[in-house]
Amino acid sequence: MKPGKVSVFAKRAARGLSRRLRAFGQVEPDGFDLDAVPTADIALYFADQPAKLYQLTQWLPVFENQIDMRTIVVVRNLETYNELRALTSLQVLLVPRYEILMALYDRADFHAVIYVNNGWTNFQSLSFQQAVHIHVNHGESDKICMVSNQAKAYDKVFVAGQAAIDRHAAAIAWFDSSHLVTVGRPQLDLEVASPLAKSELKTITYAPTWEGEDEANNYTSVDLYGPQIMQAALSVPDARVVYKPHPRVVVSADSVIRANHKVIVSLIAAAGAQHLYLPTADILGILPETDLLIADVSSVTLDHLYLAPDSPILLTDRRSDSNQLHADSPVSAACAVIDQSSITGINNLIMTNLDTDTHRSDRESMRSYYFSDTEQESSTGAFWSAITTEIAAHDAALQGIQRVRQVGP
Repeated sequence: MKPGKVSVFAKRAARGLSRRLRAFGQVEPDGFDLDAVPTADIALYFADQPAKLYQLTQWLPVFENQIDMRTIVVVRNLETYNELRALTSLQVLLVPRYEILMALYDRADFHAVIYVNNGWTNFQSLSFQQAVHIHVNHGESDKICMVSNQAKAYDKVFVAGQAAIDRHAAAIAWFDSSHLVTVGRPQLDLEVASPLAKSELKTITYAPTWEGEDEANNYTSVDLYGPQIMQAALSVPDARVVYKPHPRVVVSADSVIRANHKVIVSLIAAAGAQHLYLPTADILGILPETDLLIADVSSVTLDHLYLAPDSPILLTDRRSDSNQLHADSPVSAACAVIDQSSITGINNLIMTNLDTDTHRSDRESMRSYYFSDTEQESSTGAFWSAITTEIAAHDAALQGIQRVRQVGP
């Protein structure tokens, strides 16, 4: 390309960004008045569309249950705002424009801003200097998307345990590991009602993830193995099968995933009333009742490891590369694996793991590796203690800067 020339791709990208930015600023703020801004300790920031609300909603009870520190949810998308207000008791503010966001932050006197993902407008929010910026992510998993160079942008990154620390060290160059704070996973302390009736039947849960934003982040088994897994699970005598896919499997852009999902649902419908398709149920209510989990590399697998350590796991590997799987997902050493070589014996694999649990002790050590302190309800205390500590440290640092400015050179 000649110097000074702009590619057609760059021009199209610029036009697309311009359209997004124009649309971004056309919506008026709602839920507050800049002349009477509500004050709070924490801004829980979420800029994405409703399709990604699952990233935020899993955190809402953690903040709703905290009475010593007040949290306000700050969103940037009108559809998300309208949907979210019916889902939480927390105050929700719609702040589409950057200049209003900064004015809100300054007047609300937030001491911490919490992020559950790496949305592109997080970097607008990071412009605010008076609060500590903390990334908490939206689950604990071995997916590649759990680690990003964007972690460097936040003051602190809260992680579940040693596995996440090692994951960052293995993936990011020039990253200061002192920015990582181990807090466990507070969502696993919550009391979540089970959607399952009590039963003498063995419960087999198939809970696949979606295909991700790109092939590197694709861990789903639905397109490769989904119907075979379901047929095998349904053939187990004296068992009930629960199908709980990731919310984005149901609306997948992949035609094979959509087709296989429909096949799985039809297999359940034809198999009998004891078998359940639960697309909107909370997976954290299902896992403690599960006798055998079949899942992909995802947060579901690790949540099960914590909530039901006595229950075996069958972990899928869509790449059929055992060395890479063990390197990327250490929990695989504590599971039987479904891949291209083992899918033909899936019936026997399910029956064997229901009858004989050979990985029990391996799962216990992995549970400690991923979640550190495995005492139930310990994560919530660690989480709020860490937030209090980081707010105090950041406030003290700001006061030190102000004193230096007042004294002058």
